[in-house]
Amino acid sequence: MRPEDGMQEERVERRLAAILAADVVGYSRLMEANEEETLGQLRRHRREFFDPTVAGYGGRIFKVMGDGFLVEFASVLNAARCAVDIQRGMAGRNAGVPDDRHFRFRIGINLGDLIVDGEDFYGDGVNMAVRLQTLAGPGGIACSAAVRNEIGNKLDLGFADHGDRRVKNISQPVHVYFADWGEGAGASPAGRPGTVAPRPARPSVAVLPFANMSNDPEQEFFSDGITEDIITDLSDVSGLFVLSRHTVFAYKRRAGDLERIAGELGVEYVVEGSVRKSGNRVRITAELTEGATDGHIWAARFDRELTDIFAVQDEIAKAIVRQLRVKLLPEERAAIEQPPTSNVEAYTHYLRGREYYHIASRANHLMARQSFARAAELDPLYARAYAGIAICDVRLQSNYGTAIAVADILATAEKALAIDPKLAEAHAARGFALALALRRDEAAAAFETGLAHDPDCHEANRFYAEFCVTLGRFEMAAKLFIRATEIKPSDYGSPLMLINVFRSLGEEEKAQSYARMGIRKAEEELRRHPENANCACLGATVLAYLGDKQRAAEWLARALATDPGDLNIKYNAACTYALLGEAEQAIDLLESWVPQVGTEMRLWFQNDSDFDSIREHPRYRSLSDRAD
Repeated sequence: MRPEDGMQEERVERRLAAILAADVVGYSRLMEANEEETLGQLRRHRREFFDPTVAGYGGRIFKVMGDGFLVEFASVLNAARCAVDIQRGMAGRNAGVPDDRHFRFRIGINLGDLIVDGEDFYGDGVNMAVRLQTLAGPGGIACSAAVRNEIGNKLDLGFADHGDRRVKNISQPVHVYFADWGEGAGASPAGRPGTVAPRPARPSVAVLPFANMSNDPEQEFFSDGITEDIITDLSDVSGLFVLSRHTVFAYKRRAGDLERIAGELGVEYVVEGSVRKSGNRVRITAELTEGATDGHIWAARFDRELTDIFAVQDEIAKAIVRQLRVKLLPEERAAIEQPPTSNVEAYTHYLRGREYYHIASRANHLMARQSFARAAELDPLYARAYAGIAICDVRLQSNYGTAIAVADILATAEKALAIDPKLAEAHAARGFALALALRRDEAAAAFETGLAHDPDCHEANRFYAEFCVTLGRFEMAAKLFIRATEIKPSDYGSPLMLINVFRSLGEEEKAQSYARMGIRKAEEELRRHPENANCACLGATVLAYLGDKQRAAEWLARALATDPGDLNIKYNAACTYALLGEAEQAIDLLESWVPQVGTEMRLWFQNDSDFDSIREHPRYRSLSDRAD
């Protein structure tokens, strides 16, 4: 049949190709925690490793979708060799990097038709490779039956037959094989010496915030606390990778299917549940789901007396470990079975204190301290409660000028450590208190000890970073603030602190990048907690730095109207005025602020780049001399 109007029929090219689809595991989570570092790492991995490896096996990247890549190979064997080398190489590149910052790929390989239409590439072969990639675990390789049959015994590579699986947008079931490229798979298929033998992959789990099903919305702190403690129990199991509380709580009240959430977080399994507390009774439901298929693995409901709450948490943690076939070491079992307190009332007060503490303000720190103190009164052997008191006290004394003796803070921290010598937040509080006492070598040692016990302790990273700024150790401060940002994605303060740090290091581009990141996080915090005047004032400082004078003035007015007597707000208001060029107003605030704060805050003031424009002002120089 001839085409109408004399038009020549367009012809598209079809060819049989091995198609490799690769996607970065948990890219959304990595970006939310730290865009600057994530983008930089992805570019570096591509430039130094991924792209050269693909080219070395004759592959051609024909499509890039942010963190996803489609690659064409003329040979199935070369596609498989490339995939294995990528996974082995990334295991080596991740060595020494915190688990939650690992760059890992999921890879799918299919043999099928590739349709070339101008600059576009598509076809069922491409679609199947993408679907196979979603079935692969973190660091895994999923292959179609056609790929498995073509490889046969030609490579020293094992395969696990996972049978027929249904995937989105493919009408027929797909027969899936997972490549075993680990230590049991023998030498590198490419025959390259020096490849890193990876440790066996650990199952990855996200425990989403349990829903509060109680009639009283004020009981939400209790369901949040249950979630936190299950995360803590599972995190003690060396055979599991468990996302932190700070990461998963970003998904609180976010609607969405579990398959999507698991993909965004980069985990294989998701735990969700609910808590209903009524009088002395509690009902807890929990469910474990496989992320790639949304398939239910385990579910249970517990109707118990409130006094059994710790036993229920233990049962849930052990059930998850059992279902994932993870070996539980004797000391890990003991840690799960040892509750932080046996007093339910003390536990409830502690959880309420944690809820208050997450919103940084003087009033919230005072309420948190009161709750922690009541918990310690009810159970004098509650280490976490004493650590909570000490953490609140160092902030109240240093940032808000509250009259608390450093010796008392040290005594409280040491009570916590006498009960639990490995409690990282207690070491962090002790380090901060030692810094306030100008015992700097001891302070640094306390921070290092806390990080040795728990490198992912937010307080240890954040407090140590602030301490380093007061010493002018800006490179170390940058590293610690960045890690604090990654551990707690909702932390708007750390990226905003990095502005001062990178400006002091002369890295203006990085300072501006973290300023933009910090403002986005501050906006999100103000949506959740519009009463957070400290956040508004800190944000005003950053907006002034970025040159957005109108918004800076609006945020500053909002903060001062909410809590004009707060010392932290006074300080950040002074920073904002200095950046806006209003030197006299900045110095007026500083003159009332300096006499009311501790040594650490005065040292911070001396190293704060926000005041660079007014350092030569006679009133500022006089004030600076008095602050020494």
